[in-house]
Amino acid sequence: MTVAELRTRGVGYTWVRAALHHGVISRVRRGVYARPWACRDLVRATAHGGTLACVSAARHLGLWVLDDAPEVHVWLPSRHHYAHDRCDCIEHWGDSRAGAGTAVPPVRHILRQILHCRGTEEFFVVLESALRQRLAGASDLRWLRSRTNAAAREAIDLARKDADSGLESLLRWRLRHLGVSVRTQVPITGVGVVDAVIGERLLIELDGRENHDGTSMRHKDLVRDANAALWGYTTLRFDYALVVHDWELVEAAILGALGRPLP
Repeated sequence: MTVAELRTRGVGYTWVRAALHHGVISRVRRGVYARPWACRDLVRATAHGGTLACVSAARHLGLWVLDDAPEVHVWLPSRHHYAHDRCDCIEHWGDSRAGAGTAVPPVRHILRQILHCRGTEEFFVVLESALRQRLAGASDLRWLRSRTNAAAREAIDLARKDADSGLESLLRWRLRHLGVSVRTQVPITGVGVVDAVIGERLLIELDGRENHDGTSMRHKDLVRDANAALWGYTTLRFDYALVVHDWELVEAAILGALGRPLP
């Protein structure tokens, strides 16, 4: 909240001073205040003098991002910023003031920031998440296509709106040059909906960041895998750490199950 916003609500400095004293609000920087429950990253971006950008803005919107790095990405309307405690902000500037003064920039701008800051792979993952959640549409894809490079246009062409998680997006993106068929969210008789099917008989189950090590979850996973084997399928199961941080092993396991040599 800025002083101007408070004034439009009929709030004067006497109220502000009392609210600060009682902890109802806190001072972010001169003339800008926050409620105690305000988004931590948004408060830090505001303290820096801008708004959330890149993966920080994507995370704020509930989009799937690859990691939970502690630094905050900030979109600045100019190259002026404010010093503040424990600053680890990563600054972004663009050719547009769109979104200035709001919590986050438009999604199309966030996606382009991610492309330039984090690369094509993460751009693809967040793009599919935005399409899935209907936060990006055909007009955004046209806008991005005209303002990005060839690698990003390849990602736009491959992107779909049915990816259930970023791990599925990563799987499809990283296998795209191997010439294998990858279908996601496929119903299998006797098993249920599986995360991915490669070829005709290889099932891929992707266990996300949530815990799949508990006794109940582990038992359900084993039952699914046993039923898949009963119907002639092979199941490979990978968790978040394997897909994100040990992809060479994941790829080797998939190729081995397909009876294909390593590239």
